[in-house]
Amino acid sequence: MLAYDIRGSGPGLILLPGIGGSAADTWEPLTADLAATHTVVLADLPGPDHGGPASGPLRAEDLADQVAATARDAGLRDFVIAGTSLGAAVAVKVAARHPDRVRGLFTLCGFARPRTALWLSLEMWAALHARRDDKLSAFVTSLAFSEDCLAGLTPDAARRLTARLVPFAPGTVRQIALALSTDLRADLPSVTAPTLVVAATADRFVAPEHSVELAEGIPGARLAAVSGGHAATYEEPERTLELLTGFLHDLRRDRSPHSAPLVLRQPGPRLPQAARQPRNPHRR
Repeated sequence: MLAYDIRGSGPGLILLPGIGGSAADTWEPLTADLAATHTVVLADLPGPDHGGPASGPLRAEDLADQVAATARDAGLRDFVIAGTSLGAAVAVKVAARHPDRVRGLFTLCGFARPRTALWLSLEMWAALHARRDDKLSAFVTSLAFSEDCLAGLTPDAARRLTARLVPFAPGTVRQIALALSTDLRADLPSVTAPTLVVAATADRFVAPEHSVELAEGIPGARLAAVSGGHAATYEEPERTLELLTGFLHDLRRDRSPHSAPLVLRQPGPRLPQAARQPRNPHRR
């Protein structure tokens, strides 16, 4: 079972963070609004500071089962699950392994596998973290936020925000190793829950094409976008909240995978054209 916190009351909503961060910090800009209508379970990925054993490799299958156990411990028979970055990958695994428990799946800046650019960034992050390099904060800052966002911040302000989102947690290296070993392509067709996949158009860590791959692989999944970079809950909180609450509203109207498709109330930012192009099947 994972370490978790509960906010609000109503239908179940599990929120998962990305690498190195806590769910409470990652989803903070949205939590109060979501807790007004839902029982929000903020579940942390394993690590010495975030619950779970402190050694050994993480496995997506084990994490998926731990999420399901955490939901049961929190009193949730079924739930919607939302994850960002690595948390999105874990959320997909939960939906694939526990289809009877998951009523809806929401991914934000997620991926099915680390394509080459993401793989290289993860390798660099792990190396900087392992030697406690003081350049890690600057490196992660450059990945987490868009150019437009960083242009409005001083370097110190950007580092302070990143330090809160991605602390120097000992569990980070294990989470990076999990991300490097992730490949959900065989799991995607097994997801039966209504799914909304959200990309960030200026994401320099998990490029929008990763979300396209998720949406193309999950039956009936819808694809939407927010402006800005990887830290979408901080950079574009209003648009992210609009998409998630709209998705939850449609689910409360008893929509199922066999009913009418989810309809976004307002068009969002367009994905870069490159993310929509057919991909070379030999390219990682």
